Amino acid sequence: MKNSDGLLKDVFTTAKKCLTDEEKERLKAQDSRIVPEFKAKKLEEQADRHWDIFYKRNETNFFKDRRWITREFEELIDDNIKDSKNASFKEVRHLLEIGCGVGNLIFPLIEEQRKNVNGSSWFYYACDFSKRAIDFVRTNPLYDEQIVRAFQCDITTKEIYRNITKCSLDIVTMIFVLSAIHPDKFSHVVENIYHLLKPGGIVLFRDYGRYDMAQLRFKPGNKIADNFYMRQDGTRSYFFDEKELNEVFANSGRFEMLANSYVHRRTLNIKEGIDVPRIFLQAKFRKS
Repeated sequence: MKNSDGLLKDVFTTAKKCLTDEEKERLKAQDSRIVPEFKAKKLEEQADRHWDIFYKRNETNFFKDRRWITREFEELIDDNIKDSKNASFKEVRHLLEIGCGVGNLIFPLIEEQRKNVNGSSWFYYACDFSKRAIDFVRTNPLYDEQIVRAFQCDITTKEIYRNITKCSLDIVTMIFVLSAIHPDKFSHVVENIYHLLKPGGIVLFRDYGRYDMAQLRFKPGNKIADNFYMRQDGTRSYFFDEKELNEVFANSGRFEMLANSYVHRRTLNIKEGIDVPRIFLQAKFRKS
């Protein structure tokens, strides 16, 4: 059965992919030529420029709207909130999407909110490393500053606090975004998220899993460090291990793991004869 996001749904599993001999050879070959240190440093320094060029080239056409998001994360479903007297009221909940791109997650959520007039209200913050991406968000017909604020930001720094008050968020989403950040800065991102969330606030995470097809396809000359690669356009991608991701959040001593498992999918396009396995990592963490 084909899902609305264009992927053939398979099963959730905590088992790693069993590599074939050919795949092991591909990974071994990647080590034969590593990205030089000076080039890796330059990629880090110019990360925002590479993402700006990416959005200049692709505009709003590269990523599809993530309408599957409420199916995978029920925390985003806009239902009625009840007070102690069981009377309906509209509680404003606050969500931050880190790495919002051109709004493929927030705008589907806004459309759903408009349909559900009796549901709770949401206010959306959306930040991205690319100023050009933010410009696309702000020019979208659904962009309304009454319910969404989009801004350019480097989430590995303290810039975020210029736009969002500490302990004010109910949910933070990280959908295919942490993988684009240097692993040395993962802890900085998690620290910022901790300070932004209310007690009990939730992090919703989905990203590339270890040994995903995209990782196996990299050729020698693209590997920066263990499980960290450079794409042809200068953007980068990291591939996560289940235990490692848990440690990233647990090391702060402030997050409780609610879910963390590999998700196996298949990218299916019958017309083009494409049928390849994908491995993602999906998780939820709660601020203690």
